[in-house]
Amino acid sequence: MKLGIVIYSHDPETLWNAFRLGVFSRKQGDAVSVFLLGKGVEAESSGSDKFDVIGQMRGFLEAGGSILACGTCLKIRQSQGSDICPMSTMQDLHALIRDSDKVLSF
Repeated sequence: MKLGIVIYSHDPETLWNAFRLGVFSRKQGDAVSVFLLGKGVEAESSGSDKFDVIGQMRGFLEAGGSILACGTCLKIRQSQGSDICPMSTMQDLHALIRDSDKVLSF
């Protein structure tokens, strides 16, 4: 299955759980892509003592998942993409939705 995950939250527990699902799904053999939108582009800096968001994100990438971050949302926050979350476009989000068998949003 091709799973698309759109994350619009910067809540550490929400992010942690979304990426945990991504890691689990990859281990089940699914293709998984994550698109960070709105507040979601703050994911790399949204961890807490309880929720190791960046650790889950790295685990997701190591498992073969892919992460993209909305370029416009990053620019609004005067930020840039990174190695973990490269900058992308609405065209990339559209392709993720179009090509996925299922799309989840967090």
